[in-house]
Amino acid sequence: MFSKEKTIIAYTTEKCKSCNLERKRKFKEGDFLFAETSKCDSCDGTIQIEKIFGETIEQ
Repeated sequence: MFSKEKTIIAYTTEKCKSCNLERKRKFKEGDFLFAETSKCDSCDGTIQIEKIFGETIEQ
């Protein structure tokens, strides 16, 4: 009856291939699965994009 406005926010999950450290951040233009993005802060391994997904927020 009363519809709420829904907003979808895109997120990217990155994971270190060496120590399995995982972090979630907002999606940036140009992100794609399995891209190597940076060096890990804790072990100096390679960080890779594992998942891209959206979360729905009702307003």
